Amino acid sequence: MKIILLGTAYPYRGGLATFNERLARQFVSEGHEVEVWTFTLQYPSFLFPGKTQYSTEEAPKGLVIRRELNSCNPFNWLRVGRAVMKAAPEMLICCYWMAFFAPAYGLISRITKRNGKTKCIALVHNMLPHEPSILDKLFAPYFVKSQDGFVALSESVLKDIEKIEITNHQSPITNKPKAFSPHPIYDHYGERMTKKEACKALGLSVEKQYMLFFGLVRAYKGLDLLLDAFDQIKEQLPDLQLIIAGEFYEDEDKYRKQIEANGLTERVVLRNEFIPDADLRKYFGVADLIVQPYKSATQSGVTQVAFHFEKPMLVTNVGGLGEIVHDHQMGYACEPKAEAIAEAIRDYFTNNRQEAYTAYLQKEKTRYAWDKMTKAFSTVKGEN
Repeated sequence: MKIILLGTAYPYRGGLATFNERLARQFVSEGHEVEVWTFTLQYPSFLFPGKTQYSTEEAPKGLVIRRELNSCNPFNWLRVGRAVMKAAPEMLICCYWMAFFAPAYGLISRITKRNGKTKCIALVHNMLPHEPSILDKLFAPYFVKSQDGFVALSESVLKDIEKIEITNHQSPITNKPKAFSPHPIYDHYGERMTKKEACKALGLSVEKQYMLFFGLVRAYKGLDLLLDAFDQIKEQLPDLQLIIAGEFYEDEDKYRKQIEANGLTERVVLRNEFIPDADLRKYFGVADLIVQPYKSATQSGVTQVAFHFEKPMLVTNVGGLGEIVHDHQMGYACEPKAEAIAEAIRDYFTNNRQEAYTAYLQKEKTRYAWDKMTKAFSTVKGEN
């Protein structure tokens, strides 16, 4: 069938762009005709906390990516809606992660469905965000009403969608079709590097043990909890170091002061920059344990990168993270408290859990294939 995927993609950077491109490739591999319609303007610069929205890497090959949507221009939304309506795909997939985009997606979907052919299916990463605002109450229901069905990456997000429906007085009997399909594994980052190779590439000592906190640094990701946990175990694990690899979307100085106050200056490697795809295998190659001490969450692409590189994980039991990481089998799903995080790290390194947890990961990763997600879209759309 013909599919238009509406959401962020190259030349924009980040995990969501990566996800959309990989999903589009899966649909193409299954014989579908796919176009990705991305933004001419994604965020106004004053709303974007990072250094740049744009990728420095080459454009992905083998994908049709069109820059069409201006997130701030309602006249553009009308034009895009009419263009999608005229193109008449069997399915329009709106990639939703925050209420800022709800008016554009909602209007485009409404216009599109006038052709009597296109089903509008939402791919929902977050329905209710980690950092909520008044926009979520005002705009999210408008988007939800415009969709024919939903695919979510965690059970917790499905529940959030239902909250929006209930708030808007939709009977459970008339609820729109929904499917939960776990975040598939990112499998395009190359082969796993040995720790020795990765340490050499990053200029780190192969004699040390490394925890990796990877990705954009935001308050809800709990880096402060991790730094307090590290303080509690630093004497017991003298060879352990923490790598923080990702661009800070809030005050870096606050964390530097906490690092210094906790006596961790020589134990923390700070890489305050957006890590390009080509370098992921280096950081995950170095890591003995991936740490995600989130205070709130839905799901995380970092978890699926860890699956690809077969790296044990520590996550907190919030949102959908505990659904994916089986406690004491492939890592830890603990409470979002410094003491619980410290105890899990201590157990992992003092009891040499890496080999056993890695073996479990190797078996479990087969559950997270991309074709399972495309099947979820077919189910929600109403195909056999």
